[in-house]
Amino acid sequence: MKPTAFALLGPTASGKSQLAMALAARHPIEIISIDSAQVYRGMDIGTAKPSPAERRAVPHHLIDLLDPTERYSAGRFRADAIRAVAQIHGRGGIPLFVGGTMLYYRALSQGLDELPAANAEIRAQIDRQAANRGWPALHAELAKVDPATAARLNPADAQRIQRALEVCRLTGKPISELQRSSKVELPFPLRAFSLVPENRAELHRRIAERFDAMLKAGLVEELAALRKRFQLHAGLPSMRCLGYRQAWRFLEGEIGAGELRETGIAATRQLAKRQLTWLRRLPGIEPAERLAAALEEAATRA
Repeated sequence: MKPTAFALLGPTASGKSQLAMALAARHPIEIISIDSAQVYRGMDIGTAKPSPAERRAVPHHLIDLLDPTERYSAGRFRADAIRAVAQIHGRGGIPLFVGGTMLYYRALSQGLDELPAANAEIRAQIDRQAANRGWPALHAELAKVDPATAARLNPADAQRIQRALEVCRLTGKPISELQRSSKVELPFPLRAFSLVPENRAELHRRIAERFDAMLKAGLVEELAALRKRFQLHAGLPSMRCLGYRQAWRFLEGEIGAGELRETGIAATRQLAKRQLTWLRRLPGIEPAERLAAALEEAATRA
């Protein structure tokens, strides 16, 4: 029987990282990040990246892979993740995926979509339309040709709206239809568990507390330093990440400190809501209360 990999999923600020570290104190766990923002070097505060001490205590993978000027993808994540699991199993460890980028988890667990490669000309065309009309208008356009995809995307989710429109214009088919046509098996069993706070008000309190802590820790100053170090622009995937998108607007003088905080917290709440929607739709997700026993069993078999 092949050794199993495990995943701990949940909305932002639900306590996933703390639980994973507590479990790693009792089991030979190595953590694999499922976070599309933690892959960027130098983006530490706004991504709640594990501290150097935590990374010394427990091995972490798929963190600090590339500069914020570069692009990462679900396809690259899947390949990197499968390779990391094989290496961890080879050392006799237990791989535990931890994070909230549900698109990456779906790519890992359900396989890659057979989608066309990016087309620079069409993307530039879409970017020009967004500059003139705004992303909510393009989201409305997407709703006409692919209502299923539009229903799960925020009208301000520029990166995914752009990709969905790009695929539709390239293939003449909605991305949701193409995504249903691909199923690739993993080379190892995967069990997933969700950590979902019962009290939504408590989750909102944690979100506000966490964003305030990021601001106090120097989120804006971190972004200012990155802007001096790299040739960044607001359209990069890294700069669309939660927190950095709002801090960019603050540095550009578009919003004040109060609005930075308000929009950052509101956007984080919206992210958590989308993550919870993903979790309800993903098949085979078990409650987090069962994870400790599953890890105990895996450690016994190792």
